[in-house]
Amino acid sequence: MAEHQIKENGSKGSQLLTIDYKTARNLEKVPINKIIPLSTVDGPGARSAIFVQGCNLACEYCHNPETQNLCVHCGICVPGCPTGALTMSNGKVRWNQEICIDCDQCIKICPYFASPKVIYMDASEVMERIEKNRPFIRGISVSGGECSIYPLFLTQLFRLAREKNLTTLMDANGAIDLGLYPELMEVTSGVMLDLKAWSPEVFKKLTRVEKGDGLKKNLQFLAEQNKLAEIRLVCAEEWVDVTDALQGVTEVIPNHYQRIPIKLIIFRQNGVRGKMKTHESPSLESMAQYEAYAKKLGYQDITIK
Repeated sequence: MAEHQIKENGSKGSQLLTIDYKTARNLEKVPINKIIPLSTVDGPGARSAIFVQGCNLACEYCHNPETQNLCVHCGICVPGCPTGALTMSNGKVRWNQEICIDCDQCIKICPYFASPKVIYMDASEVMERIEKNRPFIRGISVSGGECSIYPLFLTQLFRLAREKNLTTLMDANGAIDLGLYPELMEVTSGVMLDLKAWSPEVFKKLTRVEKGDGLKKNLQFLAEQNKLAEIRLVCAEEWVDVTDALQGVTEVIPNHYQRIPIKLIIFRQNGVRGKMKTHESPSLESMAQYEAYAKKLGYQDITIK
């Protein structure tokens, strides 16, 4: 099991339990939040989607914030469990999958953006879960949380998937330098890169983390390696500098961006628990303007979702 460390999340009096990332990158068994057997929204075609627990960012618009941190075993969620699937034992919250009805009451009330319904699994255990889906899928996608904090686990999982002729996709936020992991990249079919924001000021406001140079390095590296499967950009007025991000990509990978699919995602409140939980979605007119700007810059494969 991973070592842990307490880090302040920026709000007075609150602390979040996060993964020690130096430890996480060497883990073979990682916390898995859930596995969706058949998904059509996590990459092209039908795929099995694996969501890891733990993230290096804390995005205000996160649609599954319960994947950001590890359970602190405070027990707040236990009394409200309608089936008694959650109990306290030796200071730890225990989850009984057999009687859980997935009402998600526990994650709705968790003040730490965590989940007690997490299982530590290695690559072979995950593939065993996916094996029965293999006749119906073309590949697997790993998301989170942030999957790139577990490069060793991903490498082992993707090797097993490739042996079964499955494509392998990462849904990553680009904050971790993927060029440091050539063995992982060798077995990765592609990376769906989430831009978040472009300017350091906007990035920090949105993610509560200082922006490093990882995003630009990843854009260049993945484009040159032909591993940049898709660029994703959630569009939320007043929170995301959409036009700056679109322009910035053209400057960082001027010889590649035109051929790379870009997905302009309409911000929606579904699942959001941060400061943006009541923020309105951009209008269709605004989305059309973003699309027109992207076309003007030379993007050729644009999807509005």
